Amino acid sequence: MAATAASATRGRRGLGPAFVTAALVFGPGSVTTASSLGAGFGYDLVWAPVLATVLMLCFVDLSVRIGLSTDRGPVGTVAARFGRVIAVVVAFGAFLVTTSFQAGNSVSTGAASQVLLGVDVALFAALFTALAIGFVWLPSLYRNLERIMVAIILVMLAIFVVTAILVQPDPAALVRGLVPSLPSGSSALVVASVATTFSVVGAFYQIQLVREKGWGPDDYGTARRDATIGTLALGLLSFVIMIAAAAVLHPVGATVSSPADMATILEPAVGRWASALFAIGLWAASFSSLVGNATIGGAMLAGASGREEGGLRSTVVKACITVVMLLGGVVAVVFGGIPVKLILTAQAATIFVAPAVAVALVLLARHRSRGALAIGAVQTSLGVVGVGFLVLLAVSYVRNFV
Repeated sequence: MAATAASATRGRRGLGPAFVTAALVFGPGSVTTASSLGAGFGYDLVWAPVLATVLMLCFVDLSVRIGLSTDRGPVGTVAARFGRVIAVVVAFGAFLVTTSFQAGNSVSTGAASQVLLGVDVALFAALFTALAIGFVWLPSLYRNLERIMVAIILVMLAIFVVTAILVQPDPAALVRGLVPSLPSGSSALVVASVATTFSVVGAFYQIQLVREKGWGPDDYGTARRDATIGTLALGLLSFVIMIAAAAVLHPVGATVSSPADMATILEPAVGRWASALFAIGLWAASFSSLVGNATIGGAMLAGASGREEGGLRSTVVKACITVVMLLGGVVAVVFGGIPVKLILTAQAATIFVAPAVAVALVLLARHRSRGALAIGAVQTSLGVVGVGFLVLLAVSYVRNFV
């Protein structure tokens, strides 16, 4: 088992990798989408994050199984099974996806700071980007990354759950919303909602994270528990934000166009301190994705160039992560926001790369090299459902632009 030497000495117990995945997946886009769903459709669509969580649970588990039974990084594992060309396509596609979203993470750290302190968005976007770059170059990157991401997830859970309780949601309407339905005009938001939680690229990087942890095939029970708890935390975050928006924004017809809007709009209903609390949660979501998203993008860039060996201890990998952060920070500062073309690029890249990554994960998890960790018929079927959803999303995207 080719786990890093530093990771191996940390022991095989505890949680962490899936919490890192949850923190990097749950970003400002997740806050905006969940808020928009609740504001626009009340409790009718609370089933959407539940569906997304089930699919994410499946694919994170696939990656855990692969990570525990490979002696290579994510890109190297794909290359060994499907060839170098396919691996480079997958890696570069994932790099493009994460880099396209990086500017939004930088902007949102500044936007959350503006809600809290009334400061300039671009200035604080640059400040937190610089802080994130400094964090990447600290010794023992994985250990520090795990600690801060677990803490951020727990803080966000506390903040957003408290917010959802304070707004006093309607329990009966909430239960009715768990039954799937598709109100008129909701399909695009439902797709966006599922996509923000069901991140195949995030799941794919779990292969590396379990290796960084130092886990091997005998640790599957611990790794599966970590994957389950971390992914449920990810789904719960979207769920409780949607509930808060449904309780406060939907009755008055308010809309959400940015993640910072949610904190501002909440103030009349729950008070200045509660909206400030939400803004802190938004900052945590933005900063965790600022670091985590770039970590994936940098690792994929290093993998595409054949230099992922050494994982998060590697100087090359850290340099690639820094490149992603700089690209996002420069765009955020120069444009003072997220250019529309960049958003379209991110959407297109996600939609067309995700099905390829999902297919690769299903096939890798079924391969005989997984040994006792190879998936069976039930999980294969669920994986096929996930692939089908992603293909449907790609078809829908093409139809909207043809």
